[in-house]
Amino acid sequence: MFHIGHLRLLQRLKDMADELIVAVSTDEFNRGKGKKVMIPYEQRAEIVANIKCVDKVIPEESWEQKVDDIKRYNVDIFAIGDDWKGKFDFLKEYCEVVYLERTKDISTTQLKKSLTNFMSIPKEDIINAFEVIELLKKDFE
Repeated sequence: MFHIGHLRLLQRLKDMADELIVAVSTDEFNRGKGKKVMIPYEQRAEIVANIKCVDKVIPEESWEQKVDDIKRYNVDIFAIGDDWKGKFDFLKEYCEVVYLERTKDISTTQLKKSLTNFMSIPKEDIINAFEVIELLKKDFE
């Protein structure tokens, strides 16, 4: 679920580098991590590739590929959000590892919870709410 926090992270990463390479998890890898895939990898990769600060998108197929990717693409800095702090310190042998502070008050987990809560509202209640809004709008015209 791409959100403004991800965009700001990518922008900050680009400020640190000449070339920003972003690994986007494949559908298979996400399923292996227990994540539900709603948007296919090809579409997610295309979206990320078209963000102006991103220079290259590569598929992330496993946790183990990171060392190979660092070597293959001559990566100087591996950077990720600080919610992963310490998890990638093993890469310090190959490049600088940076954990960037997350965007305040933005959370994928919270957005997913909000969406789940919204989806649990009966369809009739949502339709009724829109009808009330339309009536109120007419009163103020």
